[in-house]
Amino acid sequence: MKRVAVPLLLVLALIAIAVAGYWLKRPAEAQAVACVDPLAGCRFSHRGTPALVRFSARPAPLAPFELQVQAPGAGRVSAEFQMNGMEMGFNRYDLRPAGGGFASRVTLPVCVSGRRDWTLYLVIDGTRYALPFSTQ
Repeated sequence: MKRVAVPLLLVLALIAIAVAGYWLKRPAEAQAVACVDPLAGCRFSHRGTPALVRFSARPAPLAPFELQVQAPGAGRVSAEFQMNGMEMGFNRYDLRPAGGGFASRVTLPVCVSGRRDWTLYLVIDGTRYALPFSTQ
């Protein structure tokens, strides 16, 4: 009996660890933000205060541009670019404090299929936002 119980408990413990790891690693649901023109800036509310996201140039794959975020009172901001249903690899950027907000020079990954539909996933102090946009 003991010869069966110990391996069975070990397998159950490993399954529990895998499930917990998956649960903790999965990203939080993103709040959708309508963003007609990221060059002009996109306004939204972050925890009851106005926030703004702006691109310094029209985004194109492998062409660096500056991503600027103004979120008064925010302590940490990060950004990631993805396409729906397509894994684009690791491309997370931690924005740095700059000019009363946060900024970073970012680069879109290349999409070999030629698609132009992107989503900027912006995380401000743990709250996740999704801003869809298109490239040239």
